[in-house]
Amino acid sequence: MFEIVKCVTSVSENTLKIKVTIANRTYPLTIKREEEEQIRAAVKTINDAVARFESRYAVQDKQDVLSMCALQLASKAEIALKQSQDVQSQAGKALADVEAVLDAALQNG
Repeated sequence: MFEIVKCVTSVSENTLKIKVTIANRTYPLTIKREEEEQIRAAVKTINDAVARFESRYAVQDKQDVLSMCALQLASKAEIALKQSQDVQSQAGKALADVEAVLDAALQNG
């Protein structure tokens, strides 16, 4: 189910033409060379999710399976974004506290 085939020809030094297989359908892509690892991981994530949904639920329609995969992956992305924003906010507060302590130390020192 998971397959990435590199084509022999490249569009330029910085790009690759590849074919990815998602849910038994092949899609040609032109990507930046440095994105290949992320694309490979994304295809594997999608195909793993498809396989999980197909094994857990009696779903015959690939559209339904892919829709559920999209929902699941988008939810995970939203959760990760929220957590990242929370961490950034906490880091900003901690830096402001450190700055206040340093300012106080410089004024008293």
